[in-house]
Amino acid sequence: MDYKKIKFFAIFICIVLGLSVFAKDEYVDLESLNIKSNSQMTKSQYEHAKKILYQLQKETPKQFNNNYGPFLAAIYDDKGNLIAKAQNSVIPSCDCTNHAEMNAIRLAQKKLKTYDLAPYNLSIYVTAEPCIMCAGGIMWSGIKNVYFSVYSKDVESITGFDEGFKPDWITQFKKRGINVYGGIEQDFGKKILTEYVSEGKKIYKPHRCEN
Repeated sequence: MDYKKIKFFAIFICIVLGLSVFAKDEYVDLESLNIKSNSQMTKSQYEHAKKILYQLQKETPKQFNNNYGPFLAAIYDDKGNLIAKAQNSVIPSCDCTNHAEMNAIRLAQKKLKTYDLAPYNLSIYVTAEPCIMCAGGIMWSGIKNVYFSVYSKDVESITGFDEGFKPDWITQFKKRGINVYGGIEQDFGKKILTEYVSEGKKIYKPHRCEN
């Protein structure tokens, strides 16, 4: 019996088993992180989303003095390539539909030359929960995953923006094959929104909403 070969084989098996255990990606406890979701989320997925959303929050104030809104969105493919990134440009464009998500979707569709983004398996990352319009835009765009930071109720309480009525939209997205993960890096996001308000930036909305 060749004990050297047996020993080598035993060591090899131990290494393989050790690597497989180490490589196992565990799911995060969504409730403890105050994350609302319609699907499970792995630890690596959470860390990846957290990194992107933190960076987006950090970039958002750079355009405040150019009258851009306090919301930024980015679309990535499943290989981690940035497809499109855009900020809310309602005021400078004089267009109420130019929210960050809508702007990013338009750029992605133009870049990929298609109205249907589904075949590209894309994810959108947004500094705040999509409003009623943007939720519809995301649903019709074919985007597969949605990651966002600040919840609509907090956006409204901090800024006064009207996010619209979205009954059980996260569950409805699941029925359409769209995964949603919300509340990631929300504390930093709230800080950016508070900064926008404290600097006296415009809270744009129809006059009827002020009655």
